[in-house]
Amino acid sequence: METHPPTSSFTEQIIVASKNPIKISAALKGFQAMFPTNTYTAKGISVPSGVSEQPFTSKETLQGALTRAQNAREVEPDADYWIGLEGGVEDTPEKTAGSLELFAWIVVIGKDGRVGKARTGSYYLPEEVARLVRGGMELGPADDLVFGRTNSKQGDGNVGLLTGNAVTRETAYVPTVVMALIPFRNHTLTF
Repeated sequence: METHPPTSSFTEQIIVASKNPIKISAALKGFQAMFPTNTYTAKGISVPSGVSEQPFTSKETLQGALTRAQNAREVEPDADYWIGLEGGVEDTPEKTAGSLELFAWIVVIGKDGRVGKARTGSYYLPEEVARLVRGGMELGPADDLVFGRTNSKQGDGNVGLLTGNAVTRETAYVPTVVMALIPFRNHTLTF
């Protein structure tokens, strides 16, 4: 059974819990893809995640995305949606070379209190980057150091660097935003 929320005749505001232009653009594109007849604006704000600068488990990463969305709601309570996008890593049990997995969690909160969550696809970091991240460096600066870039996290990100932009940070986030919006499209179902 497919259900759809009512089409809005006004512009709905999305608050993205980040000032990173890639995250803001991905959020807006995800909403537009899921609800193409609605009109949206997206604004980024800086709020704390409540977790480590570089989350090291899926659980911590999800908590960071949720906390960011909740904090954005507190700062901008008159919006229609609040979205937290948090990237994280997790060691596989063997903790050997090539065993540090990268992914992101995305959480959307609607003004009615509905919450949607989705996780991106994941892949393993090259050991040169993983070693720096395990040593306490955030992924973005680690990428910049290994790949000789500047501020790559506000560009194509690690996935763009490794795939030659066949997949970028933004193109990885957009379908995940869409999946996080499943409870909003199917508003008569319980998630």
